[in-house]
Amino acid sequence: MKFVGRDQELQELDKLLQENNQVAIAAILGMGGLGKTELALQYAMTQRENYKGGLCWLQAKVEDFGVQVVRFARTQLDLKPPEEFDLPAQVQYCWRNWREGNVLLVVDDLTDYQQVKPYLQGASSRFKVLMTTRKKLGAAIKQLSLDVLQPDAALELLRSLLAETPGRIERELDVAKQLCAWLGYLPLGLELVGRYLARKQDLSISKMMGRLKEKEKPLEQPALVKPEADMTAQRGVQAAFELSWQELAEDDKQLGCVLSLFATAPIPWNLVEQCLPEQDEDELEEIRDDKLLNLHLLQRKGEGIYQLHPLLREFFQSKFTGLEQGEEFKRSFCQVMVTVAQEIPQTPTLEEINAVSLATPHTAEVANNLIQYVSDEDLIWPFLGLSRFYEGQGLYTQAEPWYQQCLSTVQNRLGDNHLHVASSLNNLALLYESQGKYNQAEPLYLQALELLKRLLGDNHPDVASSLNNLALLYNSQGKYDQAEPLFLQALELKQRLLGDNHPDVALSLNNLALLYDSQGRYDQAEPLFLQALELFKRLLGDNHPHVALSLNNLALLYESQEKYDQAEPLFLQALELFKRLLGDNHPHVALSLSSLAYLYNHQGKYDQAEPLYLQALELYKRLLGDNHPHVATNLHNLALLYYYQGKYDQAEPLFLQALELRQRLLGDNHPDVATSLNNLAYLYNSQGKYDQAEPLFLQALELRQRLLGDNHPDVATSLNNLALLYYYQGKYDQAEPLFLQALNILERGLGENHPNTVTCRESLANLRDYL
Repeated sequence: MKFVGRDQELQELDKLLQENNQVAIAAILGMGGLGKTELALQYAMTQRENYKGGLCWLQAKVEDFGVQVVRFARTQLDLKPPEEFDLPAQVQYCWRNWREGNVLLVVDDLTDYQQVKPYLQGASSRFKVLMTTRKKLGAAIKQLSLDVLQPDAALELLRSLLAETPGRIERELDVAKQLCAWLGYLPLGLELVGRYLARKQDLSISKMMGRLKEKEKPLEQPALVKPEADMTAQRGVQAAFELSWQELAEDDKQLGCVLSLFATAPIPWNLVEQCLPEQDEDELEEIRDDKLLNLHLLQRKGEGIYQLHPLLREFFQSKFTGLEQGEEFKRSFCQVMVTVAQEIPQTPTLEEINAVSLATPHTAEVANNLIQYVSDEDLIWPFLGLSRFYEGQGLYTQAEPWYQQCLSTVQNRLGDNHLHVASSLNNLALLYESQGKYNQAEPLYLQALELLKRLLGDNHPDVASSLNNLALLYNSQGKYDQAEPLFLQALELKQRLLGDNHPDVALSLNNLALLYDSQGRYDQAEPLFLQALELFKRLLGDNHPHVALSLNNLALLYESQEKYDQAEPLFLQALELFKRLLGDNHPHVALSLSSLAYLYNHQGKYDQAEPLYLQALELYKRLLGDNHPHVATNLHNLALLYYYQGKYDQAEPLFLQALELRQRLLGDNHPDVATSLNNLAYLYNSQGKYDQAEPLFLQALELRQRLLGDNHPDVATSLNNLALLYYYQGKYDQAEPLFLQALNILERGLGENHPNTVTCRESLANLRDYL
């Protein structure tokens, strides 16, 4: 076997053999294919000068150890042990009369140390015994556990094997790395495949990779079967593993096969036990420790965590065909992973995410390769669990393919008229909405709602949830007239069907309040937000993401009303809760940071606001990508911060970026686009660029009146800003009626003493001084 990446192991091995004043015995142990024999051979070659007494290489499986020692002494050392002595005495004679100097005895592929131990009595400390084994030989023997190669060393081994065709690795570097990983960095697998590729110079690494991955029995591929004559290894990968397989009893083999159902990832042992409920836990533990671990067919990765090597997993899977209970084990494994998936809530906390993180690759294995063993009733759960796992961390791009796969799988098996299809459509739409893909979300929501009504009738909680979700989408799009009746229907349905004390009712109250807040109907929004918050706390406890979101929404309402002293403590509570429950890397944390920054900005605390905006922007971009409405909002708010500080050169490009993003993502008819137009115009106005400001103010006003109605505070803001433009230009006759309209809206909507109302009244008074 080609020798690469084992220099440190050679040094450790020499250290082990030199530590003992008596007979030094050390063992290289590990699974088949790690290169144990090659390491022993390399050690013998590199250290031969230190073993003047010679090297004696013995094969444990070929013949009795004592017989081999005596034969070696007769033929190589010209010793003549007396014939009348029994075998142990002849071996002792050999030890006493062996050539001077340190001696290295290598015992290759040993399975039972007791076959060797009696013969070593009487050997002096100059004898160093090195054994290679797939088994643990006991605590008394110094052991060097060999592991697979490091990724860089594995790639270097492959490169050295293809040295006759320079640049071959570099031309397909990424695929070569994937090939090393698929082979589990196992030296034997790497050398066999490398030599095969070297013989076939026109075979690309990509095609080789495809052959191994696509074949039903990859270990039987020619590239992994037959070693070349000059290799240290005498067997292919499957044959090497087969030696260990033959030492297993039926129950041992059964456990190995069950383990191969799991993905190539760390396996929590409690999941294995759940797959075999009828098996005694102590017996399973004995098989695991005394057989699979002892033979290096399984690796311990941490407390209660184990893993199969990728090629051993392939080997055990190939044995499933001969297993009587194979189909039953597959169904049991799938049911265990379905149960794990069902335990992931719709809005998981960081603690809940961490609790299932190790199970996630195994759930994916069910979804990708074993879904035929999942019942129709549970069909959506592997996909839904995976989607929630990623979506709960704000990793929407990783959640999306699982939602899509869920929908297609359900449709293929159950047809288009099934509740699981409605749920899948709804879940995918929710994700698209979170990503700001409103045009993709709407038709899915409509399909889901129509299907639910047809299957369940109009009076069902799922129909209420579907109405609520569609209303939320319309609210996000600024289609408030379409959103309100749906929110009201959903709330009435939920209260009637679920009662007033239910989290879904709290959610509906919260969402209706969001709509009223967006419309500037603050007096209607506040009691709903307070009801929702009280309900969430009572039903879910103080430590729940819904409570944090509710606190943040209530704070935003107070911030809109310039009740900063009431808003700040709520923002801080929400931020602390989000971080504690969801971790620092979550879109809700970015939302909370941005909200708090917005408050500080309006309070003139620019030094406190800016770092929060920058943190939020970095988080949003990293989690949601550059093309998301939340990114646009954050860019816009950061521009506002710079504007308030008079940093116009920094503000303008951010306002323009935000406007372009909003128009592209939300369309031209959205309240956020109107806000962007208004504030960009305000910037130009402050710079005296009145010709650039006026058309933007007019566009913003027209949009707001059309989308929000004539009596919205944002319409008053637009009227006020346009009036100021005319005022600065000395066009007092055009400014006065606009100030009057704005003042009338503000007094009715926000009250006579609201800061915005007072500012508008003062501007009108200043104007009248010039009339």
